[in-house]
Amino acid sequence: MTASRPPTTAEEFRGAGLRATAARVALLDTVRRGGHLGAEALASEVRRRTGHVSLQAVHEALNALTGAGLVRRVEPAGGPARYEGRVGDHHHMVCRSCGVVADVDCAVGDAPCLTASDARGFTIDEAEVVYWGLCPGCSASRSS
Repeated sequence: MTASRPPTTAEEFRGAGLRATAARVALLDTVRRGGHLGAEALASEVRRRTGHVSLQAVHEALNALTGAGLVRRVEPAGGPARYEGRVGDHHHMVCRSCGVVADVDCAVGDAPCLTASDARGFTIDEAEVVYWGLCPGCSASRSS
C-alpha cells in the first residue's frame, strides 16, 4: 500500500480551477510561510523569487486565491489588508501600536466558535473576533 502525498501547490491551483504560474505558486508559498503580509510585501518577495511581477497581478492573484479558499484576507480596522495561508477557523490579535497581527485559536466550541445571542434570522457560517491590545515588544517599551 502506498502512502498518499499531499498535493503540490500547482495541483492545488488546478484543483481550484486556477492557472498555476511561477509567480502565483511563489505567491501562495510566501503567504503560507506566514507573517500576515500585505500585498506590497508579498509582491516584493515574489519579485525576489521569480523576477518581475506587477502589484496589480499580485492583487488579482490574491483575490483569486481568496475566492478559491486557498488564502484568507485579514482586514484589521484602520489598517491595510493582509493575507495568510491559515484558512481554518481561528481569530487574530492586533497590536494597537505597531500593527503586528498574530493568530489565536478559538477559545471554545466548534466553527463558527461563537453563537450569536440573537441570529436575527441569519444562517451564521463564520464568526470573526479581533483582540486589540499591545504586543509584548510594545508593552515592554511603554513600561520602561
